[in-house]
Parts: sequence; C-alpha cells; structure tokens
Amino acid sequence: MRVLVAGASGVIGRQLVPLLRAVGHEAIGLSRSPGAEVRVDALDRAATLRAVRQVAPDAVVHLLTAIPQAIDPRRIDRQFALTNRLRTEATANLIEAAPDARFIAQGLAYAYAPGPGPADEDAPLWRDAPKRFAPVVAALEAMERQVIGAGGLVLRFGHLTGPGSVYDQDGSTTRAVLAGKMPIVGDGGSVMSFTDAHDAATAVVAALDRDVSGVLNIVDDTPVKLSEWLPAYAAALGAPEPGHVPAWLARMIVGGFGVAYMTRLRGADNCRARLQLNWRPRHSSFAGERA
Repeated sequence: MRVLVAGASGVIGRQLVPLLRAVGHEAIGLSRSPGAEVRVDALDRAATLRAVRQVAPDAVVHLLTAIPQAIDPRRIDRQFALTNRLRTEATANLIEAAPDARFIAQGLAYAYAPGPGPADEDAPLWRDAPKRFAPVVAALEAMERQVIGAGGLVLRFGHLTGPGSVYDQDGSTTRAVLAGKMPIVGDGGSVMSFTDAHDAATAVVAALDRDVSGVLNIVDDTPVKLSEWLPAYAAALGAPEPGHVPAWLARMIVGGFGVAYMTRLRGADNCRARLQLNWRPRHSSFAGERA
C-alpha cells in the first residue's frame, strides 16, 4: 500500500515511517521541513492538491501539528493557533486531494469533558472547556467531522511519550520536574492516559489493514491520577519531590486552563481499539514503568 504520511518528521511520524516500510508498505513523507520527500505547506490548498495527486496514495495519515515543545497554559490558544488550522484547513485539503484514499488522522484522548472513570469514545469532548482551551477543542471537533464524513478514522492519542516528546530525556516536562518546577496543583485530580509514540505508530499500521471508521482511543492500559503519577515520575528521575500549590494561587500564575489541566482532565479507555484493531500497547503503563 502506498501511504502518504503528512507530518512524517513529528514524534509519531518518525516512528511510523520506518515501521510502515518494515511491514511492506511504501511510505512517503510529507511536511514543509527541508529534506521531506514531499515538501509542501498543507495549508496551501493548490500546492497540496498538486503534490498529493502526484503521489496518488492509497492511504493518507494526517499527523500534522505545530505544537511547541514548551506549553504556556496562559497562551495555549495562541500557541495552538497554527495546529488548529492544520486540523481544519489542512484536513480539508488532504481529503480533497485524495478523496478515494483511506484516511487516518491524529486526535486527542485528553480533550474529553471531565467526568467519572476513563472515557470511551461515546463520551463528549470538552465543549465548555476553559476559554484558552476552547479553540483547541473546536478545531478537534471540526477535524473529526471532516474525517468521519470522508469515511476515515481518527485515532485519539493520549499524552505522547517517547523520543522527541515532552517526556523525553530533554523534554520540557522532564526538565520542569527535574528542576522542581512542576508542583501538584490543588488535589492533582487530573487522570492521565499516556501513549508511547511507537504504540501510536503500531495502531496506525493496524488501522490501515482494517475497515474501521469513526474514532478510537489509542492509550496505554492504566489511566493514573496526576497526584500519584507525578511524585513517582519525579522519584524515578531522581528529582525533588513535587510541592503542592493551592488551586486559587496557581490560577493567578498559570490561568484557568493551567489549573484545569492539573485537576480536571479525564483519562481514556482503550477497549474499543483493542477489539476493533486487534491492537495492544507494548507500553501498558507509562506510569508503572517509572514508579
């Protein structure tokens, strides 16, 4: 199968391209970075149509984002503005360029509305999210509508781990924990579902071989409360034990979304992906591996 990987130079793309080739697919990378096999700005409709139609892919995997390595929760709406466009405008361009191709896109498994227990795919996204995060959720929903309307599949990934991620040795979250600059806010009630980048890639490969559409959570097996995970992660790194900051004080520093990120996120359930894709995460628990 000829597979066009849009975002081949990203955290997941770097794992996916060699894996596709190893299992016999013809993988062609698309990005605007120098050295890309297909170098194009996916927001340029005319250029994207020309480039993708020349490749004539059997499948398109849309992993395009422009997420900075260090997130400022007070500015996340501005930091994600380009990614929001890639999730809406670039999705439309890629679908138009290859209307008959199998279409798989990257979504988020931590944008569910807060609620009890791990969320399955029927749970609503966070439509009344804090103001700074609301444009991110709106772009996700718009992207999902386009992909599902085209008969495609959205893989909702959790907090990405692995090479190049914020949890890598030199990643921004790892650096913050090592420096003692990532405290537990309030009750630390957010529930984290992680996805190793290689596990994300294996899920894409599994999805290419199955006639599955809609949305699927691609996360590890063990959602974990931040108040439990963060101290264990710090200990595994040899970092100082995280401090505690009351929510009211943290809101003054990191804003409403920063507090919500630490206290209200909902974990995700991967049972449907296990069943429909016959997929299993190799890293069953990012938290457990570091406890």
